[in-house]
This record gives sequence, structure tokens and C-alpha cells, in this order.
Amino acid sequence: MSPVPTLAGTPLGGRGARLLVGPALGTTAATLWARCAAELAEHFEVIGWDLPGHGESAPATGPFTVADLAEGVRALAGDRPFFCAGDSIGGAVALQLLLDHRVAGAGLVCTGARIGTPESWQERAALVRAEGTKAVVATAAQTWFGPGFADREPGVAGALLDHLAGTDDASYAWACEALAGFDVTGRLGEARSPLVAIGGGYDTRTPVDGLREIVDQVPDGRLTVLDPVGHLAPAEAPAATAALIVGYLLRRPLRIGTDLTVADVRDAGRRVRREVLGDAHVDRALDRVTPFDRPFQELIERFAWGSVWTRPGLDRRSRSIAVLTALVALGHHEELAMHLRAARTNGLTLEEISEVLLQSAVYCGVPAANTAFRIARQVFEEEAQ
Repeated sequence: MSPVPTLAGTPLGGRGARLLVGPALGTTAATLWARCAAELAEHFEVIGWDLPGHGESAPATGPFTVADLAEGVRALAGDRPFFCAGDSIGGAVALQLLLDHRVAGAGLVCTGARIGTPESWQERAALVRAEGTKAVVATAAQTWFGPGFADREPGVAGALLDHLAGTDDASYAWACEALAGFDVTGRLGEARSPLVAIGGGYDTRTPVDGLREIVDQVPDGRLTVLDPVGHLAPAEAPAATAALIVGYLLRRPLRIGTDLTVADVRDAGRRVRREVLGDAHVDRALDRVTPFDRPFQELIERFAWGSVWTRPGLDRRSRSIAVLTALVALGHHEELAMHLRAARTNGLTLEEISEVLLQSAVYCGVPAANTAFRIARQVFEEEAQ
């Protein structure tokens, strides 16, 4: 096997929580996600990544797997917590990341836990090796887009098809073989981060049933089908795709207006607590629970995490800013260290956290901010080790 591919990343705008978006086979992230990224950039720092031999990524030097691509994306993301999203093979990589690395959340677009059949991918790989990617352009023109899209948006459709024709033949064939070997259907129950699945009502390449299979088996998933959309939802329905990713992965409100049971609220709080503070921290806290303090743990899961952190009015970045300021003002130093780590998970950069602490110096007092900066330095130095 060749080494894990080195993937090129393209900044697509924005700031905030990091979101890495991946392409469909034969496309580039910049072209496929361009208009969708403009919407996402209001909430995320969006980075597009390209498959080997596609767009900005160098051609592959040997075969690779979907798991190899996931490792390449993780390396591209750096040491910050991140979200991921992808279309088709890009969605397969996002699902692999969700299972292997517990990313903050994933958007799975027009994809599946397995895609097609191994035989069909092997046949396509052989065709492209023999005749080049130009041999699959006509089929893509018929199956990539929903009814009338190519006529309404000839520039977008044409650019996507041009990229397919210009893709490196060997890299494309190896990507086909990676999909031939991709099947994580037996692992779906391992997913612990939220995911939103977005299907195209006219997608014949990755029918919606494949996404429904994923959502039915993961603990925290949602499926929405867009019509009249085909296989490339980020290009065909950019605003709707972005709204679904932002709405579910960042705000994810409880079902306001429905009758929630106490168990619903508690379970939602437990899920959000783990997503924000991390499994290790929550496991340590719960391992130490005794009959004496169990009512307190139930209180914070039900009210703090289940009733407040789940509300849709603020995203998690904003809630982290509010929490850090309050903890500095009140001198809750042990809680401050914990929520500094949580703020990083929620997408705040070191520079943004520094600004929050600097702001607190004006309104909470210089001594309080001085202590907060000292604690923050210690926390982030430990993270860097």
C-alpha cells in the first residue's frame, strides 16, 4: 500500500468552528461547495479538501482506502476540534471520520455506509484506466443533477463536468477501488457525534435508502430529503444544504412545542454534556458519583445541559463566550479550566479566547483576568504536549 495520501486544503471563507468539506468523485471541493460555503462561512471556518489527482491535490502514487483518505483529512484539520461534511465519496470519508475519530459532528450528503457494488466500481475503474475520465462524463451529465438543473445553471453544471474530464485517470480509478472496498454498515452503532444526512430525491447514484439506513442505526442523526435534487446537493441546493448543516450541528434545538418527557430532557442534556466537555471528563465525573451527590448530577444534566445548553437561541460558541466571562467574574477557577477546553471544542480559537479574557479585564477586573490568563496558559500548554 502507498502512504496515506497528502490532501490539499482550500480555505473557503468564514471563521469559527472548523468545518472540512469534501467532494464527490470527479469534482473539486471549491467548485462543488462554492455557493454552499458562502452560506456556511457565516458560522464556520470552511476548508475544502480534494481527492488525490483532483483539483489542488497531487495525483496518487498508489492505491488507497476510504480510511486512508479520512486520515489525510484529519491531518489536514490540524490539532483543533472540527466538523466534517462531504458529498458521495466525501460523505463516506466524513462517516469514516465520525466512526474513527469522534469528530464534533458530520454532514453526510448524498452518500451511504456502502455505495454501489464492488463489481460496479471495479468495472468503472477498468473503464477509466482504458479510456480516461472523459469516458464517464456523459453518464455523469445524466445522473449527477436533478431535473432541469443543467439548463437552469449551465455554468455550475459545466464547471463540474469539466473538472471530471480533467481528473487524473489513475487517481480516479484508485478512488473507485477505494469505494469498492468501503462498507461500514456493521459499525454504524458506534457513532457518538451528531450527524445530519441530506439526500437528493432524484439521486440514483446514492439513493436515499442508504442514508436512512445510517440514520436508523446511529444514536443521534437526522435525515432530510431535498427535491428536485440529484447527486450533488451542495451545488444544486446550496442554501438548503447549508441551513441543514448549520441548524443541526451547531444549534440542534430540542423539539420545541412538543411534549418532552423528563427522560427526553435528561438524555439530551447527557448527550450535549459529552459533546461539549468530552467523554473522558464526563466519565470521570460519573465514576465518582455516590448516592449523596447523585441528585446534583441529575440536576445539572436535566437543567443546565438539558434545558439551557440545548436551546436554539444561541450557538455553542456564543454560550462558551458567556460561560467563560461569568466564570472569570465569579472566580470559579476549576470550572474555568474545564470550560476553556470546552470552548475549544465548540470552535473558539486561541485568539478569540484571548479576546474574551481581555474583555473580562475591563468589566470583571484586572486581577480576575490575570488569574484567568494564567489558567488558560496552563490549560493550552498541557493540550500542546
